Amino acid sequence: MQFSIHSYETHHQASVAAAEAVAAEMRRLIAERGRAIGIFSGETSQTELLAHLVNAEAIEWTRVIGFHTFELLGAEEDAPTSQRKFLLDHLVCRVPMAEFHGLRGEAANPEAVCSNYAELLKKRPPDFAVLGIGEGGKIGSGNCDIRDSATVKLTDSTITLTIPTLMACRSLFVLAAPQATTENEISDTCPASILRTHPNAHLF
Repeated sequence: MQFSIHSYETHHQASVAAAEAVAAEMRRLIAERGRAIGIFSGETSQTELLAHLVNAEAIEWTRVIGFHTFELLGAEEDAPTSQRKFLLDHLVCRVPMAEFHGLRGEAANPEAVCSNYAELLKKRPPDFAVLGIGEGGKIGSGNCDIRDSATVKLTDSTITLTIPTLMACRSLFVLAAPQATTENEISDTCPASILRTHPNAHLF
């Protein structure tokens, strides 16, 4: 397997194709291993993808465990800008997911959130991640260190999974413009460029 680019004329078409690929991977994991553990992005670019994933056939959601990429520091679960709220509204509350572990942006001790979440990820290593790429080739919250030694860390404004944590997933499904990963040197300047080194990453 290798890094693959799947090209479509519209964001809608790419979202549908990505959702079908994620659904197929989840069904395979559940059939072969009895469960599927995924990291989901809570960005608005994922809206159509999640809508199609929710309606995908034959996914045993009671065997699915979910994590998410990052949360804004200080964000309550019902805040309009909360990544948790987005995923709760568009995914978690629409399917009978076995577990969803949200990063608590409002916690009084965000360092403890990082360590506790890292421990959860260690106990339940994610099989796949569903990601988006932002301006400048940034993944998730904009954490740019492609060689970060941490699993979960604090930035100035977020609690975020690090790029190596995402890269450790066996499969990656990414909605983005191809230029975000294919036309830049692999470096912190364009963090998404590191996706080219992943053996099973799919860019839609």
